[in-house]
Amino acid sequence: MDIKISTIDLVIFLTYIVGTVLFGASFVLRSRSTDAFTTARRSMPGWLCGMSIFATYVSSISFLALPGKAYGTNWNAYAFTLSLPLAIWVAIRFFVPLYRERGDVSAYSYLEWRFGPWARLYVSICYLLTQLARMGIVMYLTALPVGILLGWDIKWVIVLTGVSVTIYTLMGGIEAVIWNDTIQGILLITGAVVCAVILPFAMPEGPGQLFRIAVENHKFSFGSFGSSLAESTFWVVLIYGVFINLNNFGIDQNFIQRFIAAKSDREAKKSVWFGGLLYIPVSAVFFFIGTGLFAYYTAQPDLLPEALRPEGKADQVFPYFIVSALPVGATGLLIAALFAAAMSTVSTSLNSSATLILTDYYKRFFRKDATEKQSMVVLYSTSLILGIASTLIALAMIGQESALDIWWIVSGIFSGGMIGLFLLGYFARRAKNFEAVIGVTLGVLLILWMAVSVKFPGAWGVFTSPFHGFLPIVFGTTTIFLVGFLLASILRSKPAARNQE
Repeated sequence: MDIKISTIDLVIFLTYIVGTVLFGASFVLRSRSTDAFTTARRSMPGWLCGMSIFATYVSSISFLALPGKAYGTNWNAYAFTLSLPLAIWVAIRFFVPLYRERGDVSAYSYLEWRFGPWARLYVSICYLLTQLARMGIVMYLTALPVGILLGWDIKWVIVLTGVSVTIYTLMGGIEAVIWNDTIQGILLITGAVVCAVILPFAMPEGPGQLFRIAVENHKFSFGSFGSSLAESTFWVVLIYGVFINLNNFGIDQNFIQRFIAAKSDREAKKSVWFGGLLYIPVSAVFFFIGTGLFAYYTAQPDLLPEALRPEGKADQVFPYFIVSALPVGATGLLIAALFAAAMSTVSTSLNSSATLILTDYYKRFFRKDATEKQSMVVLYSTSLILGIASTLIALAMIGQESALDIWWIVSGIFSGGMIGLFLLGYFARRAKNFEAVIGVTLGVLLILWMAVSVKFPGAWGVFTSPFHGFLPIVFGTTTIFLVGFLLASILRSKPAARNQE
C-alpha cells in the first residue's frame, strides 16, 4: 500500500494540528485558577457546551469504528444510538437539576453525601479506569490512518497525538477544551458529510449501484430481533446503549463538568439536548459511510489491497479510502477531522480526570485546605501523568481487531454498575450505607464473573457466562439497584426524607 499524500493535504493536516495546539495554549492566561481550569468560571453558553458534549461523545471510536462495523457487518450497532433520547430525557429531568443545585465540581460528591466516602471512591476509580481505556483506544484508532498516510510507524503517530493533546489541555484548561471541541465538532461533521456525499458518486454505475449492492448483502439490516442474550441482537445492543448512555449523561464527569460550566440551568439543559440529539443523525452518516465503502470495494475489488481484506481489518478500510480515493483537499480535511475527533475526546478526558483527582483524592484525603497554587500544581501534574499513561495504553492496543467491540466490553466492565449505585441513592429513599454496600458487592461480583468466565479453561468452562459481552453493565447495574432497593424495603420500616440538600 504505497500511498503518497499531496502537498496540499499535508499542509491542511499539519496546519490543523499546529493551529489546535496554539489556539488551546492561548487560553493559558484565562485558566490560572482552579475554577477557571475546571469549570470555565461557570460562564459558557449552552450551545457551546452542547457542541463540546457532541464532540466528546463522537471521538475516533465513532469516526472509524462505526464505519468499520457497518462495512464488516450491518447497522446492528446503530441500535446503541437509538437509546439516546431516553438517556437524554432522564438526564434533563433528574441529573442536571441535581448537579446544578449542588454546585460541586465532582460528579461523585453526591454519592459520598448519600452513602459515605467508599461510594465516592468506588465510582471515581471506575471512572478513571474507564477514561484511561477510552483515551488509549481513541489514540490508537487515530493513529491507523496517519500511519497509512505518511508511512510512519504507528507507534510514533500515537506519541505525536498524545503529546499534542496533553500540551493544549494542560495549558488551556476546560475553556480551551470546550472551544476546541466546538471547532473540532464542526470540522468532524463537515468531513463526514463530504465523504458521505462523495461515496455514492464514486460508484462505477452511479449512486443506485451503492444501494443495490448494500440491499443485496443485507448491509442496512439491524441484525437479529430474536430474544437471545448470547448474541449481539438489536435488543441486546439497545439495552446496552440505554445503560451506557444513562452512565454517560448521568454520572460521567466529562458531561457533568459541562453541565456545571453552563451559565444557567436553562443553558445546561439546552446543552444536553443539543449535544445528544446531534449525534443521532451524525452517527447515521458514519454507518452510511461504512455501507458505502462495502459497496464501493465490492464493485471494484481490485482497489482494495489484499492486506485489508480479512474481516479483522474492517477498521482500516475507511482510512485507506481517505488517503487513496478522495480528491486533493478532501483527504487533508478528513484526516484533520479524524484528529479533531480524537483530540476532543482525549482533551476532555484528561481535564475531567485531573479535576476528579484534585477534588476526590487530593482535597478529600490529603490537603483539604489546599491553596490555589497547590491545586494548580496537582491539576497540571496529573494532566501530564494521565497523558503519558493513556499514550502507553494506546501503544498496547496495536494489533487488536475490532476496537469498537473492545471499547464497549471494557467500558461495560470498568463502569462497574456505577449508574446502579447512583440510581439507588437518588430513587430508593430508604436505602442506606448497608444496603448500598451489599448491592455493590453482589453487582461487582456478577460483573467480574461475566467478564472473566469467558477465559475459564477446561472443566471450568461449565461456569462460563452464557451472556453477551455487552451485558455486564446491564446485569451489574440492575443487581445493585434491585438488591439495595429490596433490602431497604425489608429492613427500613419508615422511608427517609428525600436526600436533597
